[in-house]
Amino acid sequence: MNSDQYPRLRRLRRNATLRDMLNENRLSASEFIYPIFVLNGSGVRTTIEPMPGIDQMSADIAAEEAQRAMAAGVKSVLLFGIPDVKDPTGSRSSSPDEAVQQAISAIKRSSPATYVITDVCLCEYTDHGHCGIISGDEVDNDATLPLLAETAISHAEAGADMVAPSAMMDGQVSAIRSGLNDNGFPDIPIMGYSAKYASAFYGPFRTAVDSAPQFGDRRAYQMAPGQGREAMREIEADIDEGADIIMVKPALAYLDVIKEASMRYDTPLAAYNVSGEYSMLAAAGQAGWIDRERAMLEVLGSIKRAGADLIITYSAIEAAEIISKG
Repeated sequence: MNSDQYPRLRRLRRNATLRDMLNENRLSASEFIYPIFVLNGSGVRTTIEPMPGIDQMSADIAAEEAQRAMAAGVKSVLLFGIPDVKDPTGSRSSSPDEAVQQAISAIKRSSPATYVITDVCLCEYTDHGHCGIISGDEVDNDATLPLLAETAISHAEAGADMVAPSAMMDGQVSAIRSGLNDNGFPDIPIMGYSAKYASAFYGPFRTAVDSAPQFGDRRAYQMAPGQGREAMREIEADIDEGADIIMVKPALAYLDVIKEASMRYDTPLAAYNVSGEYSMLAAAGQAGWIDRERAMLEVLGSIKRAGADLIITYSAIEAAEIISKG
């Protein structure tokens, strides 16, 4: 057969330098957001068993971790709090003495350039594990909104650069935007957990923050996995309410949703490479079943290729260090 009768696409793959020159999607450490789990106390670092390499840490240790991330080129962190005491209304979520608020201050003192984003939800703080106030057997959407706004305001007062509401309450972005504006924080942006699915991939996270629901589940307010068009409605609602950045969570099982959102909206788009996705690779790597580093970069590359502008990932520091080595 005459070679001119078909394309020779392999010509552009034979040389490593050429492959690198023609790479369509390049991962950058500056696009990563590194989640950190913070608890009360000092000098505390506790291993999270289902998430190898990820720990719970007190504010002072979290500040050191933020410095380590910055040294690797990861300029932003996302804080999740673990209180000592939980109650039906999650009242500790807005306390200036809680771990998130203390960690914000500690990070800003030790690493001023670190961009600090805070998760705004009640599930870590409620004794029932749901993301809002319970009325009967259901989460009361509208009664929850003021508490989310109070939490976001407390984070802003502590020095947070951005807040990220994840409770999946209708109107949460609007309530938080109004609360921030009315309390002197009109310039604090909001990253909405816009399309957040009721996913099986959150299991390790719930262990990390002890937030598993004590009854029922979260399918009445988080999205069903099969929904695609509904995700666009959720994203549109967040944009209309004032979200500055939108998010799809989880990432891997919802790459199609990320792609659709990236093509449909001009608003910056984040994707959350969640705990279960991280733990699967970690476990398979420990067992010797896969090359974990290559798989990790392949996964992150797929999220970027799908259209995410920002990637929230527990692999942020490790991936950044690999990328820096070329």
